[in-house]
Amino acid sequence: MRRSTHLDPGGERVLVSNDFGDYAVLDANTHTRLLKGELAPGEARYRDLEARSLLEDHGPAQWSDLERAAHATRKSFLLEGPSLHIFVVTLRCDHSCQYCQVSRAAVNASGFDMSTADAAFALDRVFESPSPDLTIEFQGGEPALRFDLVREIVEQALRRNETAGRRLSFSMVSTLHHLSDEDLLFCRDHQIRLSTSIDGPANVHDRNRPNPTRDSWARTMAALDRARAVLGHEGVSALPTLTRAALSDPTLLIDYYRALGFPSIFLRPISPYGFALKTRRAIGYSMAEFAAFYETAIDYILDLNARGEPFEETYASILLRHIMTPFHSGYVDLRSPAGAGLGVLVYDYDGQVYPADEARMAARSGDGRFALGHVSAPFVDLLRSPAMRWLATGAVAETLPGCSTCAFVPFCGADPVYHASVQGDPRGDRSTSEHCARHMTLFRLLFNRLADADVDNLATFTAWALRKPRHEVLQPGWVDR
Repeated sequence: MRRSTHLDPGGERVLVSNDFGDYAVLDANTHTRLLKGELAPGEARYRDLEARSLLEDHGPAQWSDLERAAHATRKSFLLEGPSLHIFVVTLRCDHSCQYCQVSRAAVNASGFDMSTADAAFALDRVFESPSPDLTIEFQGGEPALRFDLVREIVEQALRRNETAGRRLSFSMVSTLHHLSDEDLLFCRDHQIRLSTSIDGPANVHDRNRPNPTRDSWARTMAALDRARAVLGHEGVSALPTLTRAALSDPTLLIDYYRALGFPSIFLRPISPYGFALKTRRAIGYSMAEFAAFYETAIDYILDLNARGEPFEETYASILLRHIMTPFHSGYVDLRSPAGAGLGVLVYDYDGQVYPADEARMAARSGDGRFALGHVSAPFVDLLRSPAMRWLATGAVAETLPGCSTCAFVPFCGADPVYHASVQGDPRGDRSTSEHCARHMTLFRLLFNRLADADVDNLATFTAWALRKPRHEVLQPGWVDR
């Protein structure tokens, strides 16, 4: 199916795409002539659109073998099953972050840790997944408070994998504060990648992420140094959550991450889920404010790259991989059919299983519709649960009103958990959907930058999309490849 979407308010620039991810940016006159069938075979634009399978508007019944193969490549994640498995080993935490999406428990509280029995059940579910690639991610609360359980799960998973033969990896989301030297050595020896939160300099970080001793930033910096000394810089990543305080100066946060030696930054807005909704009025912002921030930030990062400093905006890289290659990024939040349950499963501390971390967050604030069942239930029963059937009604973007005719849909994805949580229905309403508004904004920005790109910016975008160093795509002849 061929779809069209305006890239500018005046409608002078139009994106045309098809189900295979082929696209072209047209001026309004050429787009009108395309729709009326007035482009002549001798015109260069006619030949270009013909090569991109954009001349004809036809459905699956008329696809060629090549087109079917292209579509299958773009949707190949459907054959894999859940590859990301999130273990919430404890809900206890010593931080009181302004934007926290779940109700935390005090550090000395009882009854908020995953049991060893449920951890074993969760490992059963992990290895029941058909995916050849399995990532076990530890979250909380603060998972380092139960590093003994993390250690046990990792060791059991490795033993099981001796016969399962999967490509198995581990990661942990942590403040890093509670990891001992022995814990860090275990992470290094078992290749557990660590991810932490750094919201900026001390005044911003301590305001966003207060801890009882009011030294969150100082402890994070010290813990980051200790972790890097053991795991190396590549073994520890960080990302910020953008509150209103960060939007006033888009370059400040980027420069801070550069100064800390990070090669990238993930500019993510605050979450509309769970308990974060209660503080959003105080620390949130409009989509227009975020869009202005993001555009300035992207242009600044592009300028850094043009001046010879490789630096990446992670979410732009994910979107560009969808735009510029036939391969999916693996990012579970941008899939159609949606990744909830099909790409990720979350095993909560109390044994409940959810199809996404956002579903767990919604459940913590009282919305129990997202629970798939108890972790002791077989994998197939969890995926056949009423919650999964309910979410499936909004899981295929190509069938949803507003998405089905949108030229961005081959590169985007459905988010039934968001729409069910915020709007009450997995199908959602695109006219009031923040998920839709944000992605429409980002796609318009990126497609316009691609259309206007000089050699430097095109090299940067290509390097991000292909996951290659920028100097490699700048080799002679790279434009022709």
